[in-house]
Amino acid sequence: MTAMNDYSIISNRKRAIIALIHSLVFLSLALRSLAVATTARPIWLASSPQTSSFAMLAVYLVVSSILVQLVRVSRCAREKLYFAFCASSATIGLLRAVFGDSSLHLGQDLRVAMLICAVATGASILRGHSRMQPMTEGEL
Repeated sequence: MTAMNDYSIISNRKRAIIALIHSLVFLSLALRSLAVATTARPIWLASSPQTSSFAMLAVYLVVSSILVQLVRVSRCAREKLYFAFCASSATIGLLRAVFGDSSLHLGQDLRVAMLICAVATGASILRGHSRMQPMTEGEL
């Protein structure tokens, strides 16, 4: 069992809940885009690149960079793994925005898989925090 003081970012139950909620929200967005199954074209091949395409590219770039830094500063393996799953999902989104995705939607499938792994890891972290610190009424 990992001691809770080994975590540098997800260091308490409240942060674990917030991280898990973020993962679930992004998983639901990824599942929605998988259900719609749109094919992403490379940004430079689009007939008229939209401002929204460049905005999404910028968002993916910023989020991926931040998540990679969170992997770097994380201390314990479980926390590093959680942020690595999140970073890989965002990086796949970035690569998909830059290079496009074939009709097989491999990028979307990989994003969903990484987010499922992130949710499972986040739930494991939350379970560990819940065992160590019983919830008090004023915690949330």
